Amino acid sequence: MVEPVAWATVSSPEPSTTVRLGVLGCGNVGAALVRLIADQRSAIAARTGLNLEVTRVAVRNLSRERPVELPEGVLTRDAAAVVTDPEVDLVVELIGGIEPARELITAALTAGKPVVTGNKELLANVGPELYAVADQHGVDLLFEAAVAGGIPVVRALRESLRGEPLHRVLGIINGTTNFILTKMAAEGADYGAALSEAQALGYAERDPTADVEGYDAGAKAAIMATIAFGSRVVAGDVYHEGISGITAHDIAMAKRLGYVVKLLGIAELDRETGEVAVRVHPAMVPLAHPLASVNGSYNAVFVEGDAVGQLMFYGRGAGGAPTASAVLGDVIDAADHLVHGTSAGLGTFQRARIRPIDETTAEYLLSMEVVDQPGVLHAVTGVFARHGVSIRAAEQEGAGPAARLVFITHEAKEADVQATVRQLRDLDVVRQVGGLLRVIGA
Repeated sequence: MVEPVAWATVSSPEPSTTVRLGVLGCGNVGAALVRLIADQRSAIAARTGLNLEVTRVAVRNLSRERPVELPEGVLTRDAAAVVTDPEVDLVVELIGGIEPARELITAALTAGKPVVTGNKELLANVGPELYAVADQHGVDLLFEAAVAGGIPVVRALRESLRGEPLHRVLGIINGTTNFILTKMAAEGADYGAALSEAQALGYAERDPTADVEGYDAGAKAAIMATIAFGSRVVAGDVYHEGISGITAHDIAMAKRLGYVVKLLGIAELDRETGEVAVRVHPAMVPLAHPLASVNGSYNAVFVEGDAVGQLMFYGRGAGGAPTASAVLGDVIDAADHLVHGTSAGLGTFQRARIRPIDETTAEYLLSMEVVDQPGVLHAVTGVFARHGVSIRAAEQEGAGPAARLVFITHEAKEADVQATVRQLRDLDVVRQVGGLLRVIGA
């Protein structure tokens, strides 16, 4: 049901300064934002002295039914006209994609208008370019909603932890994949069944590729790495490996060994070399680790620094209302800075020195189906030894045609482990090499 938005005149103990908003996009998040502003308008004015007024809203289809009813004349199809409208003081970009979002945001910033956005794809590709435009014109470009929905991790990284020597940021930053992996762990479901349920419940898109293959998480990881380490990291720098190859057996085996499988976005800084490694892949997380208990569609980001130690930010990483809450927080900050003639600059970013995935190190779990005969273990472990990969633990599952060997390595270089896998596939006694899972947080 469409509910009319109450645009009543704000009354507060102190005179309010009106800041007029132009919103680009009125979909799930945009409509939730408009509703939230209407609901909280009086409280915001009382607490901040700001009267937030939604003046223009750009949409693709004027006739489409929306969950909020806007006053006549507010809706338009012309997004560029919203940006240039002299009756708009601050622009909220919620249309997504790179173009025309980049052009519209650049125009707004150049005109001296602060911008709030939740556009992870844009920021993961050209974020530093836009940060520089914002700094040049002395206005805000805020983007809390671009990384983890309603979780305030961006503000923590860019403000509270700005002086902290951070060396790692990792987390569960895609709710779709976390829901699927949670279902597989809790019910023993296979990947296809868990994905179908996620789609039926609205957690996964009809085409889930961006989520399940790690591209969505990769964009967020690039943004986090840029802000955390002050180095320009773009989406193309991020190694992606999704969850579509994870089996129910992988999940069960990890559980038996004391781990849970999660899709993690990981950004690490090597201060000795200055290299940044950013990757997204499934990982086995020890059950005692705080990330292991983050289930369903929830997100969590784990931050590690020299002085602060370990921090974790947890909450809903998607959805209209949580994301709109993050957007509104940015809107209030940007509006306050605009009224007082200030801005929260991000500074300049040097191009990051990216460490390729082959040069990263981790512990690994590797399983394989083998012929059950004498000498097999010797042949298999010999391959590990030839590539300098040390085995921490080994066991055999089953016997006869069902024989399987399972290994957990000590920390090893990715390139050496991959070379080991390739040679194992060539052994006559190895019928099939199973999934390769990295062990994180051990």
